[in-house]
Amino acid sequence: MRIHENPKLVVCMVYVIAMFMVSMDGTIVNVILPVIGQEFNVIPSATSGINIGYLVSLAVFLPISGWLGDRYGTKKIFLLALGVFTLASLLCGFATNLETLTLFRALQGAGGGLLTPVGMAILFRTFSQKERMKVSRTLVLPIAFAPAIGPVVGGFFAEQLSWSWAFYINIPFGIIAFLIGLLFLKEHKEPSAGRLDLTGFLLSAAGLSMVMYALSTGPSKGWSSPVIMYTGLIGFILVCLFVWRELRVKEPMLDLSLLSDKLFRSLGLISLLSQAALMGMLFIFPLMYQNAMNASALDSGMATFPEALGLMVASRMIPWTFKKLNGQQVICLGLLGTALIFVLISIVGPTANPWSLRLLLFSVGICLGHAVIAVQSSIFTNITSASMGRATTLFNVQNRFGSAVGVAVLASVLGALGTSEVARNGIEQSNLASYQYALLGSSVFLVIGITISLRLKKEDFKSILPSQQSTEIPKTEPVRMSK
Repeated sequence: MRIHENPKLVVCMVYVIAMFMVSMDGTIVNVILPVIGQEFNVIPSATSGINIGYLVSLAVFLPISGWLGDRYGTKKIFLLALGVFTLASLLCGFATNLETLTLFRALQGAGGGLLTPVGMAILFRTFSQKERMKVSRTLVLPIAFAPAIGPVVGGFFAEQLSWSWAFYINIPFGIIAFLIGLLFLKEHKEPSAGRLDLTGFLLSAAGLSMVMYALSTGPSKGWSSPVIMYTGLIGFILVCLFVWRELRVKEPMLDLSLLSDKLFRSLGLISLLSQAALMGMLFIFPLMYQNAMNASALDSGMATFPEALGLMVASRMIPWTFKKLNGQQVICLGLLGTALIFVLISIVGPTANPWSLRLLLFSVGICLGHAVIAVQSSIFTNITSASMGRATTLFNVQNRFGSAVGVAVLASVLGALGTSEVARNGIEQSNLASYQYALLGSSVFLVIGITISLRLKKEDFKSILPSQQSTEIPKTEPVRMSK
């Protein structure tokens, strides 16, 4: 079958490629920061601005992405965002000092903030509710697989080539996705998009960026720092004003009324907490492995990589699992299994051999993969096509906030307990206990998610009953979309 004859295949290809490079970019950069600091002759803490610029820019553009897609067309905005992200990746690789690299990373954040929710809106408008279980299995690759493989790729580039290749790797993927999307994606606009809520945009841009800045720099600068305290407090007030306005304005930029739907609200919170736990673990574990267990960056990446393999296995297992269990049970058991494994890693991690750790991380992928797929396939069950752009935007705002909170909380635990201690012989050594307690903190997020999942009912997941399962993306007639 020719590619233009199957628009569903086109959407899957473009979405997976684009989201893969965006998701991998989030973790590949963390590994190369020490190398960048050495090349630019700056202290390690100064390189944090590379990620902060990205996160702040993403926080500015993420909330408006849904409205832009609805107003000007999802294809147009998606390709614009993809082009900006790809070009920014090229510029990051060419950067010759910290200032220009931070600037180009902020440009990357603008592209990434628009790309993810608009791409997800295209995806979930293309597939019916009954088909979303199958397509959600595909979503595991860019959403959960890419962050796990990022440290491996980044470690290899840092040791064998140059840090610039951590950005150059995005270019071929970006070009391929852009060309496929340009030739074969269908345009979609929403007549009911309305006018831009300019006041809401300004409040969200200022508030969310300040909160994101405080969360990302608080652990290193200290939460009692006046800059962090005032930035976080002002940002929080602005976010509250933004929420107040969006609940009252006739045409909100971010439709918070969608949270009145119990299923969307509950699964959104579970996804937020899962992101906090996963990204927090992927932040703490490599630090423990490198600093406390004296492993290299590449070894650290290879230790976390089996988590991605576990996710792939989970995507193959999910149809069989749903023949035995309902959606609520899959989510609850998946989160429970992941929490228990996190506890086990925190206890035996410092003394376990590499293969035992890889097996544990592989098990994390299987358990968490089941929960992630179940959430993705059913969270938009009650969302109409007209509201899909706003719903995917809200969903991604929650996930990004969850990731930032997870890293901030666990980094604060690590900082409060200290990463080093003085032994009896007077020699300073790594404080393994601080890493262990931080890893235990990641399981707390999952426990909260479990309590939320226990309040859901089997009937809430009626759209993904076993009778509707299949192992392939459906080959149906092309969907009709407005041009």
